[in-house]
Amino acid sequence: MDEQNVLQHLLGVEAQAAALVDEAQAEADRRVAEGEKSCRLQFDESYSRRVEELEAEYVRETARIREDYNHQLEEYRGSLAALKSRADQDRFTALTGEFLGIKDLGRAF
Repeated sequence: MDEQNVLQHLLGVEAQAAALVDEAQAEADRRVAEGEKSCRLQFDESYSRRVEELEAEYVRETARIREDYNHQLEEYRGSLAALKSRADQDRFTALTGEFLGIKDLGRAF
């Protein structure tokens, strides 16, 4: 009978040990899940903040480039207008000179 009690006692101890191991595993799983959740939240916040910073930088840089482009385009148009105007004047002077029979009308004045 003593042997049976010893075996029953050992089985009881083994059952308690298994229950402790199960509880420890459940606690470890809970902590890991909690840690993953916390890390995910930190990552998402950091990621969102960085995306906002990059989007703001993109908008600023795009506006700066657009402004620079428009400025350069206006300068180019102005230089073309001046060039075209000067070329038109030279042609008009040459044609007027031909019509009047003066070789170099520009020097005549």
